[in-house]
Amino acid sequence: MGYKTIIEDDIDVLVVGAGLGGTGAAFEARYWGKNKKIVIAEKANIDRSGAVAQGLYAINCYMGTRFGENNPEDHVRYARMDLMGMVREDLAFDMARHVDSAVHQFEEWGLPIMKDPKKGNYLREGRWQIMIHGESYKPIVAEAAKKSADKVFNRICVTHLLMDDSKDNRIAGAVGFNVRTGNYHVFKSKTVICGAGGASNIFKPRSVGEGAGRVWYAPWSSGSAYGLMIEAGAKMTQMENRIVLARFKDGYGPVGAYFLHLKTYTQNGIGEEYESKWFPALTEMVGKEYLDTEGQHLSHKPIPTCLRNHAFINEVNAGRGPIHMVTMEAFQDPHLEEIGWHNFLGMTVGQAVLWAATDVDPKYENPELTTSEPYVMGSHATGCGAWCSGPEDVSPDEYFWGYNRMTTVAGLFGAGDAVGGTPHAFSSGSFTEGRLAAKAACKYIDDGKAEGINVSEKQIADLKKKIYKPMETYTVYRNEIVAGSVNPNYINPRQGLDRLQKMMDEYCGGFGVNYMTNEKLLQIGLKKMKVFGEDLESIAAEDIHELLRAWELKHRYLTSESVFQHTLFRKETRWPGYYYRGDAMKLDDENWHVLTVSQRDRNTGEYTMEKAPLYHLVDDE
Repeated sequence: MGYKTIIEDDIDVLVVGAGLGGTGAAFEARYWGKNKKIVIAEKANIDRSGAVAQGLYAINCYMGTRFGENNPEDHVRYARMDLMGMVREDLAFDMARHVDSAVHQFEEWGLPIMKDPKKGNYLREGRWQIMIHGESYKPIVAEAAKKSADKVFNRICVTHLLMDDSKDNRIAGAVGFNVRTGNYHVFKSKTVICGAGGASNIFKPRSVGEGAGRVWYAPWSSGSAYGLMIEAGAKMTQMENRIVLARFKDGYGPVGAYFLHLKTYTQNGIGEEYESKWFPALTEMVGKEYLDTEGQHLSHKPIPTCLRNHAFINEVNAGRGPIHMVTMEAFQDPHLEEIGWHNFLGMTVGQAVLWAATDVDPKYENPELTTSEPYVMGSHATGCGAWCSGPEDVSPDEYFWGYNRMTTVAGLFGAGDAVGGTPHAFSSGSFTEGRLAAKAACKYIDDGKAEGINVSEKQIADLKKKIYKPMETYTVYRNEIVAGSVNPNYINPRQGLDRLQKMMDEYCGGFGVNYMTNEKLLQIGLKKMKVFGEDLESIAAEDIHELLRAWELKHRYLTSESVFQHTLFRKETRWPGYYYRGDAMKLDDENWHVLTVSQRDRNTGEYTMEKAPLYHLVDDE
C-alpha cells in the first residue's frame, strides 16, 4: 500500500498505550530520565483513552496509611483472599506501598476527592475505595503525561513489537499505523513499557445488536497488552483467571457504590436472602480456608467475589431469579438517591439512560442484576498478564531477574493490565505500576543493557507487508463477493469476531454455558482455534477502520488462545463463579496451589506450560 512510512528513532522509553498505566510510566520516566527521549503511542487520544475514559466515581485502591486506615500488608491479604490464594505478593505489596503517593498527586493536579467533613480524611466507599468527582479523571492525569513526554502520537494502533536483530530476546521498539491516515509508524526504542489494555469482547457478550458496544470493560480494549507480548515470546501468567462481574442488567452499571455507600443488598426473585444457603456446600468445594461457615454464619473473612457469583448463578439456575438490587429503601433518602444517579452519570451514563428509556425508577422498583460475560485483564480484580520481575528488596529469587516489572523479554516492561499477578490495582495501582516500570526502564538503560540494538530494514519491511496485507486481500478479491459481505476468499473482522466469541463462549466457559468447561471441550476449542488462526491469514479490510478492527481481532485471538491453554493446564476449579472445570470441580490446593506460566514460541506458535511456585510473603493476621 502507498502509505507514508514515518520512523521515530533514538527513543529511550517508548510507552505503548496511554491509559493510567501508560500515563504513570511517562510521568515517572521524565523524573529518572531527565535527558532521555520519551515517546507515547496511543490508539485513541491520550485525553480520553483507556478504561478511565468515561470517568470513575471512586479510586478503588488507596491504603490511607497516613490516616492510620490500612497498610500494604493488609491489601496483600485482601487480594490474596479474593483471588483464592493466587497472587504475586511481591508485586502486590510493591504497588500497595507506593499507591497512596500517586493518589495524593492526582489531588494536587486538580482531581476533586471527597472528604469526610468530621475527620478530614478522604470519604470512603469501602475499605479500599475513596470517592471522587471523577468525570475528568483521565484528562487531569493525561496532562501530566503530555508535559513529561517528548512526543505523543495519538491514533496509532501498535500491532507488533520490534525485536533486536543483534541479540536474541531483546526488545527494540514497536510498529503500527495511524488509524486516520493509514501511515506506517516505526518506533525504534531502547525500552518499551506496555500499558495497553486487557481484553473485552473475546467472550460472546450478553449485549447484542445495537447494544453490542455496551459491555462492562472498555469495548476498545482488544487484548493488545497480551497480543503484543505473547507474539514477542514473553512468558504469561494466570491467563485462566478471567473475571465475571455482577452488574445491573443490560447497562453493566457498577454495583460497588450501591453496596458500599448506599448500603443496598440483593435478594432473589421472591424477595429472599439467598447467598448463605449456597455457602455450606461451597465450603466443601473450596475448603474452609477460603470460605469458613458455621451454619448460616460467615467468618470474619471477606467472601471472595467469585464465590458470591457462584451463589448468584446457582440461585438463578434453581429457578428463583432474577436477582434484584434492593434500592427502594435507600432511594427514599433524597441524598442517597442523588448519589445513586450521580454514580452512573459520572462513569456509566448508559445505565442511567437505559433505566430512563425502559421506565425503571430505582426509587419505586428494585432493578435486576445479572452476571456478565468473562473478561481477561490484569488491573482490576484479576491477575492475568505477563510474568514480570518484582522488586529486588521483596521478591524471592524465582520472581526477580534484574529490573522491576520487566517481562522475560529484555527491555520490555509492563504496567496495569499487562502485569500478571497483581489484582486489585485498579486505576491508581496501574498508574503506580507505570511509575515503577519507568524507573526500572531508565535504570536498565543507564546500566548499559540497551547498547548495540539493531533493527534491520528487512524486519521493518516484513512487518509493513504483514500489517497492510488485509487491505491488499480485500483489493484483490472484493469483486468476488457472492452475497452481502460473504466472500469465498476471505473473512472480514466482524465475521471473525463473531466466530471467536462463539468458540470462547461454548468451549472456554462463557455465560452461554453457565461458565462451564472441561478438558474435552477445551481440546475441541483449541482445534477450532487453530483452524481459525489459519483463516485469519485471509482476513480482509475494506478501509483503514477495518484494518484497525482486523488487528484488534488478531490481538484478541492471541489472548484467547492463551486463555484456552491456561484453562486446560489448571486441572481444578480454582474460581467457582468465574468458571468451572466440570471434570475437576473441587479446588485442589495439594496439586494446584501454584501460579501458571506459559510461553508461546515466536517462530512455531507452540505453547509450553509450567507451574511456578506461589510464595506467601505476608503472614495471615
